[in-house]
Amino acid sequence: MIVVDIETSGLDFDKCGIWQIGAIDLESMGEFLEECRIDDEDKILNSNAPTDRPVLEIIGKTKEQLRDKSKQSQRELLEHFFKWCERIRIKNCICQNPQFDLGFICTKSNKYRLKMPIHHRAFDVHSLASLKYFQLNNKFLIKEEHSDMGLTNTLDFCGIKDNRGAHNALEDAKLTAECFSRLVYGKGLFPEYSKFKIPNYLQNDNL
Repeated sequence: MIVVDIETSGLDFDKCGIWQIGAIDLESMGEFLEECRIDDEDKILNSNAPTDRPVLEIIGKTKEQLRDKSKQSQRELLEHFFKWCERIRIKNCICQNPQFDLGFICTKSNKYRLKMPIHHRAFDVHSLASLKYFQLNNKFLIKEEHSDMGLTNTLDFCGIKDNRGAHNALEDAKLTAECFSRLVYGKGLFPEYSKFKIPNYLQNDNL
């Protein structure tokens, strides 16, 4: 299975661009991380939510860096990622929110007429964490009339402190994979996160 995360210039699939893809093959633990420039027509858009941070602050990039002509194109980034995915045996993806990451990838694949080699069924870490949270608390984690189980709160629920600075797709993919392992198997995956104790409610003898 492929744990995948993308970094974009905003939340709008049609108006914004992908500038980074990070992924992990859970069978071989092989990694993928590449960046590109966004297309000339792609916008850099902040969220409409008043409490959200500006997109450039979140990703730690400037407008000039996102449009750097010395970097590969968005199409080339997707071609490289798809070629990497082809050799992986189980082509289902794991994402924090597949509708965002895979929705964005699908939109851009259609734009360039590329065939996606990954399967349309995906594992949703947001839902796994939300269900476990509901089983423990008899309610979902809701804030301002929508789910608040983003990656930061998923990490907290899985016993991991969110020490991220500027977002990086491979780091987020690794954190997503670590949460998936703790939620599904009750055990850690990466040695660097072993300093964060797995909560009792996620350990195997409590599942």
